[in-house]
Amino acid sequence: MMEGSQPIPSDRLVTLANWQEPPSNRWSFQHVREIVPTALIRRGRGPQWLLERDERDLDKLTFTSGETRWSVEDFLEASETDGFLVLHRGRIVVEKYFNNMTEDCSHLLQSVSKSITGAVAGCLVGRGVLDANARLEALIPELGETSFRGATVQQLLDMRTGTRFNEDYDDPEADVRLFEQVYQWRPRIDASLPEDALSYFATLSNDEAHGGEFRYRSILTNVLAWVIERAGDARFHEVVARELWGPMGAEFDAEVTLDGRGNAMADGGLSTTLRDLGRFGLLQLNGGKRGHDEVIPSSWVNDTIRGTSDGRAAFARSAASRGFPTGAHYRNYWWVYDPHAPLLFGAGIYGQNLFVHAPTQTVVAKFSTWPTPLDEAKQSAARDATVAIGTFLEAQHASGRS
Repeated sequence: MMEGSQPIPSDRLVTLANWQEPPSNRWSFQHVREIVPTALIRRGRGPQWLLERDERDLDKLTFTSGETRWSVEDFLEASETDGFLVLHRGRIVVEKYFNNMTEDCSHLLQSVSKSITGAVAGCLVGRGVLDANARLEALIPELGETSFRGATVQQLLDMRTGTRFNEDYDDPEADVRLFEQVYQWRPRIDASLPEDALSYFATLSNDEAHGGEFRYRSILTNVLAWVIERAGDARFHEVVARELWGPMGAEFDAEVTLDGRGNAMADGGLSTTLRDLGRFGLLQLNGGKRGHDEVIPSSWVNDTIRGTSDGRAAFARSAASRGFPTGAHYRNYWWVYDPHAPLLFGAGIYGQNLFVHAPTQTVVAKFSTWPTPLDEAKQSAARDATVAIGTFLEAQHASGRS
């Protein structure tokens, strides 16, 4: 690589070994297809879901998160923002891009990908080709001799199988980092790892019974992607396009990363534009509907918000519930922070967020490239900013500003 007439120093090259780390991620999260193999999730030829605009300058709006008083402008700068979108009552109120991102640029979603994957499963359930209560080996006989025998589709969706899986992002030897070698997200340095994801699933073991405590394990979403392919009778990217991306009226194609045999990394490998992520959030806000057309079954959206008493108890027992109010839960790959409001969100490492705040009819999508995978203060600030912005906009709406 050359910069003008001079070679670019090796410590500035973005490679498969460093693309997820700062400062490389500031560039790479908008250029994933140049690093890892991907498949297109096509929007198709249907009409685009047109979003009206009612843009406001909210930079100086202030909110409190923890012990810090922020302005929206300062928060966006302090949280390594690449894109920020606010939708209120279906209209674009704020749309901002930073770090050379543009409106037609796709950005890696990380684990917000899970929320999209769960919605696709809901579409298949709505069509009657997938039973969320079915045992996995009944749908995929190849799983019958693995640790997933006896687990259900819903247990994958709620992260409640008994699968042993270390999700410590700071540990290079953790399962979540090792399986990235299988998915071509890191150089393959462990020759003992299977060649593809489907073979990798068979190497996993259990450390408790299926249906127990909530534990966040990304690998379960990739097992669900296999289920989606079997039920949808097509590759994962094709099912997402057919069931969700086209019917939603996406503006641009999305994409998903693949292992060496075309298996999608559904847990974190999707990339979308900012507005299309906002459209997906609007589907959740609108009970699965785009206008009068039901894209995601309303029963699925309602089930996600409502959850189950067993699921709420399983979440409350887990370490992940720290900082969440009573009644919070995890369902269908959404974090349901407050089921009564409701307020729910999808979240991905390095600062990817999609918030849906029903009381104020507000959706907030945020792309970021934090220098660390997790940052509780920045994550909480993004949630608090959403509520503050939505409350301000709804008050303006009530006073006659529409």
